[in-house]
Amino acid sequence: MSYCDDILKRSKALHLDECEAISIQKNITTVRITDSEIAEIKHNQEDSVAVRIIHEKKIMSARSFSGKEENFLDKILKTKSFVQPKNFWKSLPFPSHILKIERTHDPQLANISGNTAIDIVNEMINSATHGKITRISGSLNIVSESFQIRNTNGLDCSDDSTFISGTINAESESDLPVSGIGMNCSRTLNSFSAQDVGNDASEMCINSINPNRVEQDSYDIIFEPYAFGELLAFVFSSNFNLKTYSEKRSCFSDKLENSISNENFNLIDDPHSPDGIGSKSFDDEGTPTSPRFLIKSGVLTGLFSDSFEAFKNGTISSGNAGRPGSPMGRSTQSIPIPIPHNLKVPNGNHSKNEIIQETKKGLLIGRLWYTYPVNPEQGDFSCTARSGIRIIENGKIVHPGKSVRIVHNLKTMLKNILSVGNDSKNILQWSSLPSITPTVKVGSVKVTPI
Repeated sequence: MSYCDDILKRSKALHLDECEAISIQKNITTVRITDSEIAEIKHNQEDSVAVRIIHEKKIMSARSFSGKEENFLDKILKTKSFVQPKNFWKSLPFPSHILKIERTHDPQLANISGNTAIDIVNEMINSATHGKITRISGSLNIVSESFQIRNTNGLDCSDDSTFISGTINAESESDLPVSGIGMNCSRTLNSFSAQDVGNDASEMCINSINPNRVEQDSYDIIFEPYAFGELLAFVFSSNFNLKTYSEKRSCFSDKLENSISNENFNLIDDPHSPDGIGSKSFDDEGTPTSPRFLIKSGVLTGLFSDSFEAFKNGTISSGNAGRPGSPMGRSTQSIPIPIPHNLKVPNGNHSKNEIIQETKKGLLIGRLWYTYPVNPEQGDFSCTARSGIRIIENGKIVHPGKSVRIVHNLKTMLKNILSVGNDSKNILQWSSLPSITPTVKVGSVKVTPI
């Protein structure tokens, strides 16, 4: 009998209204790159559990990394007198049909050796190596996990998952210091390209050498996938959270079923995308997941929630309860939070080259830094492009560009989306939300040189 079984058995003996038990066994291999060589390889194992109790509408929880703890439930119940009842609470999920998602578990990754991980990293480094590049840094993370969630309503869901993510940062000291980023992530080894990681970092860095000043003005900006993925994670995502929306902290509050963007733009939370970093058949409460349009043909059509926020707002969960783990996958965070699984911009009909050719005055931006909301309720945000900037004139890239700051507004940006590319990629910023996005062109964006 598993420890989760022991927990549920004990909860019934205590006559608790509801109880949820979660366990995870996680293996993490990390290889770090410093000064153009492997600096460290380490392997971590995690075996943890979490429990959530709902009794008399009071929600109590705890997690443990120390294995089986005697009287775990009794310890949690000692907090009961300090907890206020949540009278809107209905129930934990009940068993339901769960779909299988393709390419989310790979035995090759689950059983990968340290030597194979080192070979992958060496290929990343070798692909980034170039005479003009003075320093290479980065990392490779490989995660394999087994996740189980059970509750006293009879729900019993389990999932085996694998993940791989590699990042290279290539730097050049020629004239003005510049850099380039290369990143690739997937759920299967065959879908991962170490060579692309290094090549992309090297290409961005070399193409940023000897940049020209970018004059303060408005430009059509072409955000490559890595840059637009950062906007999705740090600017877009929170505005579609039912909690944020209902508390009037979303810049789209009260805009449900209204047009908020160019009609050719769509945004989906897609937990069923094969090979997606956030793809899963059930969320971290055991609710089945399903793809959901957040923006459909320019109209705000959906929000995401977990059970707590759904019940609080008189609706049902969208299957977006999350217990995010680091560097990827799930955790035994005792209380879930509402998060999107994979924020996905569906491919458009244009190649990146075609988008560049139709741009008279623009910037191609491959990487953003320091991206954060400034006035979230209004949609204002700020970000910086320091490298990976290309100046476009009359449909041609003419020079690399120096650093610029962008202070813009999400509502305005969505209305000014001009083109969507067909070069979709899995994107995962460090310790952030996964996204799947192509290149996206936005018109009339003001930039300021730094």
